[in-house]
Amino acid sequence: MGLTSNKVLALAVLLAVALFVATIWLWPRLAGRGWRSVLGRVGLLLATQVLLFASVGFAANKSFLFYGSWGDLFGQETEMGVVVDHSAGGKDIKVVGTQAVDVPGGSTPRVGGQIQKIVVSGRKSKIDGPAYVYLPPEYFQPKYLKKTFPAAVVLTGYPGTAENLLQGLRYPKTAHTQVKTGKMQPMILVMMRPTLAPPRDTECADIPGGPQTETFFAKDLPRAISGSYRVGTQPRNWGFMGNSTGGYCALKIALHHPGTFAASAGLSAYYRAADDATTGDLFGGSKALRHRSDLLWSLDHARPGALARSSFLVTSSKSGEGNLRSTRKFIKKVPAPARVSSITLDSGGHNFNTWRREIPPALAWISGRLTG
Repeated sequence: MGLTSNKVLALAVLLAVALFVATIWLWPRLAGRGWRSVLGRVGLLLATQVLLFASVGFAANKSFLFYGSWGDLFGQETEMGVVVDHSAGGKDIKVVGTQAVDVPGGSTPRVGGQIQKIVVSGRKSKIDGPAYVYLPPEYFQPKYLKKTFPAAVVLTGYPGTAENLLQGLRYPKTAHTQVKTGKMQPMILVMMRPTLAPPRDTECADIPGGPQTETFFAKDLPRAISGSYRVGTQPRNWGFMGNSTGGYCALKIALHHPGTFAASAGLSAYYRAADDATTGDLFGGSKALRHRSDLLWSLDHARPGALARSSFLVTSSKSGEGNLRSTRKFIKKVPAPARVSSITLDSGGHNFNTWRREIPPALAWISGRLTG
C-alpha cells in the first residue's frame, strides 16, 4: 500500500479507534500498582497516541503530498528500474514504464493520453535525470501524427518528488480537462523535481565543481525531448513552469535562456536562490554567479532586447504568501516589449491547495503563448 493511498489512511484510523476502545475496556483491569499494570497503561496510551498522530500525519500528507512514497519519507532514493521500452526512440531518452492518465477512458492512449516514465541522459551536464512525460490523447490520434506539439517543463518544489505533480497537483488530469473544455491546446508536459543531486538543493544552478543543473534543464532536457518526441526546437515551442523552488527555477532559466524558452510561470516563486544547509556553497565565492541567481538583479542588468519575445507569469496571494512584495517588484522590472502577467489570490498559503487553484489558468496561459 502506497504512502498516499486511502487504504493506509483508513488502516491507521481504524487501528487508532480500536486502540482507543481497547484502552477504555482494559483500563479497569490495569488499575493496579504493579509494574505489569503500569507498563500496560503506558503501552496502551503510547500506542494510541502514536496511531492518532500517524492518522493526522497521513491525512495531512495525502492533502499536501509532502512525501510521495515510503522511500521518500525515509530518505531512500528509489532506482528508476530496468529499461523495458524504447518506443520514444531518442538515444538520450530511456522509457522505463508507462501508466494511464486518471481520466475516463484513460487506459486507452488516444482517449486519455499516456504518462511515460523516462530517464534523460544529459550530454553536456553529464547528469541522468528521471522524469515523467505526459502525452495528450491527440499525440496518439491519426490526424495528429504529423503534428508537432508545444511542450512545457514542469517542476515541483524542493524537496518534493515528481510524483507530486501527478498525484497532488494533478497536472496531466488538469491538462486533459483544459483541452476538453477548449481552454488550452494539447501540450506535452515534462515533469520533474528541481534537484538532480538529491538530497542537495541545487537551485537549478551550475555549481562550480558540482552538478550542472542549469545546463541540464536549459540545454540537455529540451534537446533530448525534441529528439525523442514530436516537439519543435524553437523558443515558441517551449515553456517552463513550477511551484515554489520549481517556480524560481522556471523564471530563472527562461530569463537567462530566452533562446530556448518563450514563456515561463512561477507559482509562489521566490526571486533569489536559497542559501542554507540544504544548498551548500552554490557559487564558489563568485559574486557574478550570486548576482545571476537574483532574478530582480538580472532583470535590472538584462541585455537590451534579449527578452523581447519572452512572457512571464507570476503568482502570489494578498494574505498567506510571503512573496507578494517581491512579486510586485518583479512585475515592475520586466522590460518591454517582454510581457508579464500575474495571478494574485485574496488568500492562499504556500501549499498544494493554493497551487491547485492556480494551475488551470497557468496552463491555459502558457499554452496560449506557445505553438506546435
